[in-house]
Amino acid sequence: MIRHRPMGSGHPYAETEDQRVPARPLDGESVELRVRASAKVSVITCEWATDGVTVELPMRKVDAADANTGTGDGGHLASAQARATRAASGAWSVRTPALRAGSRYAYRFRSSTGEGASRTSRWFEVTAASWQDNGGTLHADGIVPGSVRWLADGDRPLRVRFDLKLGPDEHVVGFGERFDAVDQRGRTPDSVVFEQYKNQGAFGRTYLPMPFFFVIGPDGSRAWHVQTSARVWFDIGAADPTILRVEAETTGDLTARRYDGTPTEILAQFVKDVGAPEELPPWVFRLWASANEWNTQARVLTEMNRHRDLDIPAGVLVIEAWSDESTFTAFRDAQYDPTEDPHTWTDYTFPADGPWPDPKAMIDELHARDIKVLLWQIPLQKMRPHPTHQAAVDARQLVEKGYGVRESDGRPYRNRGWWFPLALMPDLSSPEVRDWWTAKRRYLVEDLGIDGFKTDGGEHAWGHDLRYADGRRGSDGNGLVPVNYARAFGDLLRSCGKPPVTFSRAGFTGSQAHGVFWAGDEASTWTAFRSSITAGITASACGIVYWGWDIAGFSGPIPDGELYLRAAGTACFMPIMQYHAEFNHHREPCGDRTPWNIAERTGDPRVLPVFREFAQLRERLVPYLTEAAKAAVHGGAPLMRGLFFDHPADPEIWRYPLQYQLGDALLVIPVVEPGVEQVTGYLPAGDWVDVWTRTAHRGPREVTLPAPIDRPPVLCRAERWDALTTVFTPELPV
Repeated sequence: MIRHRPMGSGHPYAETEDQRVPARPLDGESVELRVRASAKVSVITCEWATDGVTVELPMRKVDAADANTGTGDGGHLASAQARATRAASGAWSVRTPALRAGSRYAYRFRSSTGEGASRTSRWFEVTAASWQDNGGTLHADGIVPGSVRWLADGDRPLRVRFDLKLGPDEHVVGFGERFDAVDQRGRTPDSVVFEQYKNQGAFGRTYLPMPFFFVIGPDGSRAWHVQTSARVWFDIGAADPTILRVEAETTGDLTARRYDGTPTEILAQFVKDVGAPEELPPWVFRLWASANEWNTQARVLTEMNRHRDLDIPAGVLVIEAWSDESTFTAFRDAQYDPTEDPHTWTDYTFPADGPWPDPKAMIDELHARDIKVLLWQIPLQKMRPHPTHQAAVDARQLVEKGYGVRESDGRPYRNRGWWFPLALMPDLSSPEVRDWWTAKRRYLVEDLGIDGFKTDGGEHAWGHDLRYADGRRGSDGNGLVPVNYARAFGDLLRSCGKPPVTFSRAGFTGSQAHGVFWAGDEASTWTAFRSSITAGITASACGIVYWGWDIAGFSGPIPDGELYLRAAGTACFMPIMQYHAEFNHHREPCGDRTPWNIAERTGDPRVLPVFREFAQLRERLVPYLTEAAKAAVHGGAPLMRGLFFDHPADPEIWRYPLQYQLGDALLVIPVVEPGVEQVTGYLPAGDWVDVWTRTAHRGPREVTLPAPIDRPPVLCRAERWDALTTVFTPELPV
């Protein structure tokens, strides 16, 4: 066996043991050709043909210790790391002569075993690309004259790049949800939707990129949207501090639309162009609760009873581990007959001693307690283990009807990522497939009254040459998978008379119109806390209104009481306030991030009473948040917004990148370091009131504020204080 994939697995940041490196060489570069072979192979030779002349290049076996697997940092990626290491042990490699633009090259591989068996691969072709002055059409205003260059390989354009000027005092914000910095100046982000399991800030990767950015400086604000779903790279003054370079994949025609005005005016026009958000119901602003191990009806009700008994109000319950983990349409242990038609609630029966003896009664009870319920989803059809029962029917339908994303040769795409490997992927770019996929889940909404879906995943499309029903290829279709995914479930909810409350971590341009988002997988560390605040500020700057994160992280060792309460105090003043914990194999001690588990595990007596105060305060904030979100949805500044929206001409705000406003009235100064009793922050121009002490302050100036664990530093605009006084001092008469 010899395997060679010229473009590799499609992983945007790592090379594989069987690809060509670089996959698309430039004029003057040589390439490393890698193959993977069975253990029986003893010799491999590469036949390298240049303009009809063929030479033989002997290949060497690669030491597995030298292989660049690049799969991640453990957790649920550990098995992927192990697979990559095993694969690398069978890798072979050879380096070619330098390639020249204008020439055509072909190569194939011949192998032999010690037993005398031989095998020859098919021919592969490659050419060298070069940067040229012409190659396509770029529509863009404000670019540096003479900076446009086109990368072409002799057959077609591949990329275009152009430069924008950067002034010495200008700041660059946007690019979707970013974990590493608010001001991206000096950095080199790209626009790939990617599942980076934890440490997103360290790697500079994100679930929710957008090729949209502001340039904000003393002379005003401007912005550009590179109107493509293909990959775009940015060099934001890293190579040259006076230049912002944009480089985008293209087939020859590209538009980068420029916007001018205030940041708020620019954002309003941008979301109008790409898909505006819509108002969601007030209940989304209440406390959200979940943990992956709440996998029985009894456990769910026990946890919700604890909320009630401890007077910690929760408004939204997300149940992750509800389904059979095979169809993601039926509750675990449900008894029913498989069918090609969508099921209704009456098709199911449940064992009285099973994990979910009566899901409908459970949901009805939760609704009676004023708790909304969301169920977890993934946009894949699992194929490991081999599907049986209803899952087999669903998989067969997906293949026979041609409803899946396809490889370039027409075969169904099998997930190349580390999560649910080899699963099939429904092609949700197709309205027909969206209807077929969601029809299997309709009874959950119509018959059980489910209020929304956690539309997890969305990052699983790898490969530049995949085929989508809407005519796109992987190069420009992969990034839209999470957009179409949330759209499908939002449309299902609307069609059942429900608001479109989806809860996603992945997205792209266009996601603004589709539900609620959270920051994805993070560890319980102070570093992750800071990164998540950054993610919220940058996501909102690109038009994501309803955004939150897992309070104090969801993964690894639990947070101590201080981190948990600092994170909860900040989340109380974010658009979405929710806690969550990952699967811990039901090992003891429990890894839940419930306030009672954190209190018990840490022994910190402050946790329960302080968290209770925050949860009750959050209830009182719901009317304000609803009003502020409505303003944001209808063309106002974001609900959660960096200070550059309201004070773009103030150079001092950039020294305090984690401060943000929540609506027009509230200014939040997060405490993001341990052992802090007071915090230094910055007050922009205007009159402000400390919501806890009622002390009056006038900006612009730096201030030092007390920061007790139960009183996160928050100020209110003086002209709005009368209306919000009772939110923070509820004992006062209304």
